[in-house]
Amino acid sequence: MQIWRSKTSPNQKTPIALTIGNFDGVHLGHQAMLSRLRSAADRLGLAACVMTFEPHPREFFAPDQAPTRLTSLREKLEQLAVSGIDFTRVYRFNYDFAKISPEDFITRILEKEHSVRWLLVGDDFRFGSRRAGDFDLLMRFSKTKHFEVEKMTSVLIDNERVSSTRIRDALEIGDLQTAQRFLGRPYSISGRVTHGDKLGQKLGIPTANIQIRHNRPPLSGIFVVKVRGAIKSSPMQGLKGVASLGTRPTIHENGLPVLEVHLFDFNQTIYGYHLQVDFIHKLRNEEKYPDMKSLVRQINQDIIDAKAYLQNHG
Repeated sequence: MQIWRSKTSPNQKTPIALTIGNFDGVHLGHQAMLSRLRSAADRLGLAACVMTFEPHPREFFAPDQAPTRLTSLREKLEQLAVSGIDFTRVYRFNYDFAKISPEDFITRILEKEHSVRWLLVGDDFRFGSRRAGDFDLLMRFSKTKHFEVEKMTSVLIDNERVSSTRIRDALEIGDLQTAQRFLGRPYSISGRVTHGDKLGQKLGIPTANIQIRHNRPPLSGIFVVKVRGAIKSSPMQGLKGVASLGTRPTIHENGLPVLEVHLFDFNQTIYGYHLQVDFIHKLRNEEKYPDMKSLVRQINQDIIDAKAYLQNHG
């Protein structure tokens, strides 16, 4: 998949089939849109393209009120590539972009910059300054700008709409099964292994410190996990372990969220490796303990509980 950034000029001579959205999480609803896009692109002989934004518009206008992200930009792009997309255009969302009128967006962005011939949007899609543009406006312009436009209805599971908001709500309460059902895969966080304070090593329970891209992950606590990327010769091989995602209140008063993973029966040095951590089951919430001895005792119990869960659930 080729990625176009805001400053990159796409090939205007290449007509495309396009869909637009934030695609946070790339859940089953998004995957249905991407499948429909791919099918239409193949039918019409067009390149399949996704347009997305960085940062999320709500993060730009009200960062304190914006929802936490399900995926970093890198994670989102990785999932889009898996879906068979040819190009992804990442627009830097700023004040200039926010001021573009809906009509100018259609004429300049869709027609001139991208040569859109087929467009797919969600049933709640709005665009342009003050979110004034909608599906009806796209339909009106499509006749003179020579592109087709379709609206994708929401995907339902057990009569419930699949959405990033619903997945965030499930993760917040530790309901990983519902999140996985709506994502179509286990919820995961990926990042590079970085040097930490080496506390786990000192305690005899070594952990991999995973760099996370946002300071408000959508879940916290102690989890059973499976990790890919730790074995260079077989990067897709999953290793089992237990992970802590939180601020480590026993160690720091006002710490930032940290993802630490202890891999079972694994003692290789993996600093700099890029790992994907799949969250399988929540064991408990994060807690503050009176001393390090109590913390170590609980960590050892977490390891026992995680192994027991894996043994019982395959």
